[in-house]
Amino acid sequence: MKPEDSNIILDKTFAFAVRIVNLYKYLTISASQKEFVISKKLLRSGTSIGANAEEAIGGISAADFINKLSIAYKEARETNYWIRLLQKTGYLSELETQSLLTDLDDISNILAKIQITTKNNIQKKNNS
Repeated sequence: MKPEDSNIILDKTFAFAVRIVNLYKYLTISASQKEFVISKKLLRSGTSIGANAEEAIGGISAADFINKLSIAYKEARETNYWIRLLQKTGYLSELETQSLLTDLDDISNILAKIQITTKNNIQKKNNS
């Protein structure tokens, strides 16, 4: 992708997915951690956010675009849950948790704003 093709939500969700993959490796490979069940769920939901955002960009209609972004938002909410659970069960520190949740909140807010803007634009177009 060329710099002028940069897309903030795709960039942020990809960077977040890289963090999630690295966290998964740490949780499953680290001799002190060895957590497999929750980390697998986190890996699936945390990487799915960006995959669904990417699919939304290639959507065949505005409805398809909104639907994929809605799924990405739901995956972000699920990821939030798994991160908080890992922290409360001692697998993540407060600092690690806050760093991940800050990035995730940023992504969730952007996803929500894109959906609202798109829905408003569709409504304006239909009212014209």
